[in-house]
Amino acid sequence: MKKVVNFLGVFISIFIFSQTKSVKKNPVKIGSKVVVKKASPKPKSNPDLVIINKDIPVLIPQKKDGKFGYVNQKGKFIIQPEYHIAVFFAEDCNLLNSPNEKIRKFGTKEYATVEKDLISYRVDNTGKRVYQFKDTDLGQCKYGDYKQQLYQAYILNGFYGIIEKSRFVNAADYRDYQIYPQYQYLYILEGDDVADPMIIASQNDKFGVIDVNNKVIIPFEYSNIKRNFSWKLGKMFDVTKDSINYYYIDAHNKAY
Repeated sequence: MKKVVNFLGVFISIFIFSQTKSVKKNPVKIGSKVVVKKASPKPKSNPDLVIINKDIPVLIPQKKDGKFGYVNQKGKFIIQPEYHIAVFFAEDCNLLNSPNEKIRKFGTKEYATVEKDLISYRVDNTGKRVYQFKDTDLGQCKYGDYKQQLYQAYILNGFYGIIEKSRFVNAADYRDYQIYPQYQYLYILEGDDVADPMIIASQNDKFGVIDVNNKVIIPFEYSNIKRNFSWKLGKMFDVTKDSINYYYIDAHNKAY
């Protein structure tokens, strides 16, 4: 019996020892650091790019001493005048559809086209030249989004009026006219809203702007208003009072 007890004691000791060796303890890491990625800093906004009128561009082309630059809505030059040509910040469809995918981004409305010494560039809102035009980069513009004008100018007895093409039938019936002919000149500006376009008008040898309801938007006080894309691109009018110095005004007749 004593031998049996001794044998069991030895067996139990061996069993416990073997179990102790087979169990591996994972080392406990003390003071392990958790890596937290810092959020990338937000780009700082430019305090010079103030917005007083949300309906017009933040940067507006302006001419000084025969050269163009860009002013903010307070009239401060942000991009100094050094260019022969400077247009509004707007899309360039030739670059947007370029065969070179890397430069398509320069066709977005974040950039503007300028020209100096017969070389055309795209600049950003700091004035940095980010791209120089190359013929091989230019793609084909897509005209699928073109909106057909609803209205057109109509001349009767030497005076200009406005008709809606789809419903105009009888020139002898004044009711068929949107605006009965009464102006020296009318020109419908291209814009996004074909149902309510801006119309350059001339009366008593002065130019102003009216809408299709014959409401005066810009008073008749200018010697000329250019028939260009300033309204479509920038919701502004390119005007002059002396037929020499042109500048931009908004739809409230505020000059910039």
